[in-house]
Amino acid sequence: MSSNAPLFSLHSLRALASGLADLLLPRACAACERLLEPSDRGLVCGQCWSRLRPLPYPQCPRCGHPAREGRCRWCDLLPPYVRAVRSVCWLPGGTASRIVHALKYDGWSGVADGLAERMARLAWPPDVIEERALLVPVPLAPVRQRERGYNQSALIASALGARWRVPVALDVLARMRATQSQTRLTPSDRLRNVSGAFRAVDAARQRLAGTHVVVVDDVVTTAATLNACAAALLDGGARIVSYVTFGRAPSEGDRWTQ
Repeated sequence: MSSNAPLFSLHSLRALASGLADLLLPRACAACERLLEPSDRGLVCGQCWSRLRPLPYPQCPRCGHPAREGRCRWCDLLPPYVRAVRSVCWLPGGTASRIVHALKYDGWSGVADGLAERMARLAWPPDVIEERALLVPVPLAPVRQRERGYNQSALIASALGARWRVPVALDVLARMRATQSQTRLTPSDRLRNVSGAFRAVDAARQRLAGTHVVVVDDVVTTAATLNACAAALLDGGARIVSYVTFGRAPSEGDRWTQ
């Protein structure tokens, strides 16, 4: 061996540094604060991920909501130009709320990758898979993005786009005004709150023309925000729109388990 050869490879030094960091600053789950196991990937422990309450089957083929006999009432929330909607789990409540809270309010931006990993596994109609051309995150108001330091929906979209191999467009949809949090508003107040809040950027109209756009958000409740985004994208030239979220609020009478 040459006397000039390094004693440690770069990989060995990185592994040593990582081991020392874990020893001095043990990693804790962003959701439950339990110490992470060596097998845990990302910032959320395996136990927390396993405790999500997935939307049960059978599901409506269009909106992905748990199906009941007769007409799907959740589809009634959607305008006709929305092709399909998919969500991973019920929210609020339980582990899913703690995971999303860590991402949105506690500064754990890396949690977005774990959300996107599970959103990437959702099943879609074949035409959506073939046609989806752009992922567009729901924009935050500038003041809220400055407070948070990032747009959680944009982080999710970026990680999801890498898995789907679909480009992410951060510059095609603009929020025209700040809105109240939708959390405590009635369905009619939610509609008024986001009415006219979004607009397709003029310079992006050529990029949007004739496309199937997928709007990305962390949670959907009544779809008021997503519908407002879709209307703006359609006005900007998009042909059809789909939605994907991590969480979905249950409606009255929904089945919560498989």
